[in-house]
Amino acid sequence: MTDSPAGPIASRRGLLFGTAAASAGMFLAGCTSNESNDDEGGEQAPAAASDEPGRHVTIGFAGPQADHGWLNAINENARSRADGYEDVTLEITEGSNDTATQIGQIETLINSAVDVLVILPADGRALTQIGLDAMRAGIPVINLDRIFDSPQAYRCWIGGDNYGMGLNAGHFIGERLRDVENARVVELAGTDSLELTRQRTQGFDDALATYPNIEKVARQAAEFTVESGQEVMSGLLQAQPEFEALWNHDDDQGAGALRAIDQAGRDEFIMVGGAGSKAAMDAIQADNSVLKATVLYPPTMAASAIDLARALGQAKGVGGLAEFEIPSSVTLYSAVVTKDNVEQYLPTGFN
Repeated sequence: MTDSPAGPIASRRGLLFGTAAASAGMFLAGCTSNESNDDEGGEQAPAAASDEPGRHVTIGFAGPQADHGWLNAINENARSRADGYEDVTLEITEGSNDTATQIGQIETLINSAVDVLVILPADGRALTQIGLDAMRAGIPVINLDRIFDSPQAYRCWIGGDNYGMGLNAGHFIGERLRDVENARVVELAGTDSLELTRQRTQGFDDALATYPNIEKVARQAAEFTVESGQEVMSGLLQAQPEFEALWNHDDDQGAGALRAIDQAGRDEFIMVGGAGSKAAMDAIQADNSVLKATVLYPPTMAASAIDLARALGQAKGVGGLAEFEIPSSVTLYSAVVTKDNVEQYLPTGFN
């Protein structure tokens, strides 16, 4: 979902990976060759993670409570990916938004001597110490999305690009409105207390700054829920009698925003969503509402985190890269899904 802040530093130093059509299959497709191929110099390619069974790996997975469609999709992607490997056992916690509870769950996984930990912290800063504890205990950590304060608390970070979400949403809207004189844009943001929201807004503002004919005339924050999206959007519609485009940070709250828009009978603007829910993609495909695009924040990152954890536990690298080790960070690309490409991305849509 969208409720997943990743630090801008990590985003900048990350290895850029585009999302693929068939969930995280693109990442795995690059990781499935374990064959030795000799190049012209006769050097052997390093071993990479393979679909073929290898050393057994027990992966501990700890995330926050699945109280949002995106977070539920994170858990499902992790389970599904692990189930596909004969050599992986996944020990997954129930999930909690309470920091002390999540720390206790991770301590239990550490004490059970899992081989690798995948952690999506409810609060990256608050859980940094438990990441450090795991690393010092010899259990490598894959830090999923919400980043720890210290790079010493994880072996690899993988997550989305919140700044990139805003940037790509802004450029999509900018190109659609390029020839509109004095175009007005409205932003329905996420929770303002979260760093991810600030990053998305910054990216959006930086993109719009390159279009001199566009002005952002209003911005209101919601709470990533259907109810908050409907309530806040109703207020925005009353305050702004006319505008040309709306960017909504999150497709869950976007469902509520669309209700408010329908109730108000407004259709003079285009809407761009965020995260990539199935409902949003269905609406884009049907092309019967103001929603014309959504910018991905793919929950398939959890499947890729399992791929990375398995490779790490088997001391393998990533196919397609020359290195013997997995990278230290992977930043997923925020693709823009439109009617033209929605069929490609539908398999990644979450409920």
